Amino acid sequence: MREITYRESINEAYREEMRKDKNIIVFGEDIAEHGGAFGVTKGLLDEFGPERVRNTPISETAIAGAAIGSSIVGLRPIVEFMFDDFLPVAGDQIINQMAKLRYMSGGQLKLPLTLRMPMGGGLSQAAQHAQCLIGLFMNIPGLKIVCPSTPYDAKGIFKSAIIDDNPVLMFEHLKLYENKGEVPQEQHYIPIGKADMKREGKDITIIAISEMVVKSLNVAKKMEEKGVSIEVIDPISLIPLDIETIINSVKKTGKVLVAYNGSKSSGAGAEIVARINEFAFKYLDNPIYRVAEKDCPIPFSPVLEREVLPQEEDIERAVKEILNL
Repeated sequence: MREITYRESINEAYREEMRKDKNIIVFGEDIAEHGGAFGVTKGLLDEFGPERVRNTPISETAIAGAAIGSSIVGLRPIVEFMFDDFLPVAGDQIINQMAKLRYMSGGQLKLPLTLRMPMGGGLSQAAQHAQCLIGLFMNIPGLKIVCPSTPYDAKGIFKSAIIDDNPVLMFEHLKLYENKGEVPQEQHYIPIGKADMKREGKDITIIAISEMVVKSLNVAKKMEEKGVSIEVIDPISLIPLDIETIINSVKKTGKVLVAYNGSKSSGAGAEIVARINEFAFKYLDNPIYRVAEKDCPIPFSPVLEREVLPQEEDIERAVKEILNL
């Protein structure tokens, strides 16, 4: 099977769905001629023209509002925010309008819009361009939230988001864009709300989100040489969450580590820990461990930034502690 980058897989999903449906429009800051801050929308303007691919003013509030309005009247907007750090600028539009209008209209209104944005640290972009705000928006009913970790997942879940009649937020860790992976030539869709087992194991379950999937798989491969069998589950969708797949893994291993980007306190992984305690507590042999960012703003200094962000050695250390190695 061919290998393409995470960035290319999302671009390919755009093209496939836009060729099928002329109601799909794309807009955001510098997404036309420039192709977006990370080149994901490169070439879309040339193929689909300025009526469907448009740059916007530097106003996240206006961008989100235009997406809401255009989706209500029958279009399928795909909006790119330059960084997820800018989501709070459009907080009222996203939290009080986008997430609630379908419910408040008794289902009479559809909001088939997708909001995608890079997130995360690791490139020394400092405190206002390196956050992972997934957990913040998981607390808002009415939004679907996905966080693909591989090119295959990114293409498949993005295509599903585009055709969904509800608002979907897609968080993309910026350190994943250059990663390559197998993606079939034929079109594929990944259902929103279905987790994926990235690696089977029997000693411990790691539930990893976004970039932490890559790091967890690296640790699992390394520790396999020492006789440790690690199962890695990637939720892909956080809202809705496939808790059944997670519980089945917990039943098998009895030991759990949750690894995620974003602050440790009240982050995306904290909800997963709560769900496991609620529905699978009797299967646990140990307390659930978490590996996440330290609870502080992301430093600009590469040395300090690395200290704050979760690393492979943090995952390995936690696994050893859980297994008493």
